[in-house]
Amino acid sequence: MTGDKAAQNAWEFTGRRWFFPSALIHELDPDASRSGRRPRRTARDWAVDFACFLLAVLVGLLGAETLSDNRDIPPALVAADQVLGALACGAVWLRRRLPLGLAAAMVPVGFVSETSGGVAMIALFTLAVHRPFRYVAWVAATQLALVPLYFWWRPDPDLPYPAAIVLLLVLTVAVVGWGMFVRSKRQLMLSLRDRARRAETEARLRAEQAQRLAREAIAREMHDVLAHRLTLLSVHAGALEFRPDAPREEVARAAGVIRESAHEALQDLREIIGVLRAGESDDAGRPQPTLAALETLVAESRQAGTKVVLDQRVGDPAAVPASVGRTAYRIAQECLTNARKHAPGTEVTVAVTGGPGEGLTVTVRNPAPEGDIPHVPGAGQGLIGLTERATLAGGTLEHGPASDGGFRVRARLPWG
Repeated sequence: MTGDKAAQNAWEFTGRRWFFPSALIHELDPDASRSGRRPRRTARDWAVDFACFLLAVLVGLLGAETLSDNRDIPPALVAADQVLGALACGAVWLRRRLPLGLAAAMVPVGFVSETSGGVAMIALFTLAVHRPFRYVAWVAATQLALVPLYFWWRPDPDLPYPAAIVLLLVLTVAVVGWGMFVRSKRQLMLSLRDRARRAETEARLRAEQAQRLAREAIAREMHDVLAHRLTLLSVHAGALEFRPDAPREEVARAAGVIRESAHEALQDLREIIGVLRAGESDDAGRPQPTLAALETLVAESRQAGTKVVLDQRVGDPAAVPASVGRTAYRIAQECLTNARKHAPGTEVTVAVTGGPGEGLTVTVRNPAPEGDIPHVPGAGQGLIGLTERATLAGGTLEHGPASDGGFRVRARLPWG
């Protein structure tokens, strides 16, 4: 996913951004994570922080009132306690920036200052929300270990010693549990967000792969169809160029083949462009050729001047599955085109054998051409495309020089 796309997904909730914690928005904003800048408080953060400040002040005032009613505590100690409580209340505004530092500092401060008890609980809650459990466990365990000593040093005038200890223990555990619950909710939201992003990325990759496969299929079909037609055009146009004194009948026959091949090539090109425009599958338009059309292909090649021997030993070509028959037809078509280009004048043998349960075997071979044959440039893309086509059909294709110096292509296709 690109940076712009990720940023766009991260800020889909811009209209209600004030409702989310700044820490959560910071995790969802990839630009902020990379820049390292601190998250800015949202309106929700200001409201929560102000509420925490008021709660800390209220608890501090209740603690100050309790200290004032206790005649056994010296006035200087009461004043010092209240100063520490006021400073602790002001430190509440640092809880988002320094959650671990504030919680650790409030352990000794809360032990010596009764008015700082509310700030200590708020700092512990903030630590549970923003930091892993191992930090919370150390701070909470230290506070709980000091609880018996605290009430031994400063007994509660309204509660007995065991009840005060149990009450503070339950309150500490409840604060830690609440903070961990809030953290787990945020982690769940982040995980769901990350899962949604991965799902979008996977869907986009699947769409791109489907488009790529469709383009490759169309390109393969265009090569298989147009290469055969254009080769006929090239062969007969070259014959007319190098034999201008040919008999009138041969010139007329070559011109007819050129006209027919050009018409067929134009028709095939129109169909392929129609598929591209309409977004339809390869089976749209005219019916695709099957094995039953192989005889027509051979007749067309013979009319173009290629010597072709067809040895078809399939009892009912129409019974061959359409996809297998179309693959066999394209293999034979490409092989005839290559033989016409690289071995002109030779006799090409096309053999088709097989049956249901045995598979379909297509073999095309030609002997070595006589004399020097002009080199025809080619990248071998046709044979690569045939191999891929046979593999997609569940079969295999082998090609290479034959023992007599010619060339042989052999394909085995499933027919189950």
